[in-house]
Amino acid sequence: MNYTSLLQDKRLTILLSGEIDHHSARQTMEAITSKIDVYLPRRCVLDFGGVTFMDSSGIAIVIHTLRAMEELEGDVCLANVPPQPMKVLRAGGIEKLVRFGAERSPA
Repeated sequence: MNYTSLLQDKRLTILLSGEIDHHSARQTMEAITSKIDVYLPRRCVLDFGGVTFMDSSGIAIVIHTLRAMEELEGDVCLANVPPQPMKVLRAGGIEKLVRFGAERSPA
């Protein structure tokens, strides 16, 4: 699991890539929380465009990010979710908690 972050106009975009599983989830959650704490964004976009596989640990990452953003009275958006991770997220009912969008990360 790798990630890159971009900040523009109080929007933090986290570009995720690789496999999301229980081995990488804790480190990813800590990294996202650190970025949120430093940048204090109004919106956090988790861009799943580069994710090749995801198990239920991806749900934990989304919920962890949602909780961190709720503390700032901000929101979370999931973008560019490939079919396999989308199945996992939908099975977990994530669409009831966060919105999905086709937002492209800033170039």
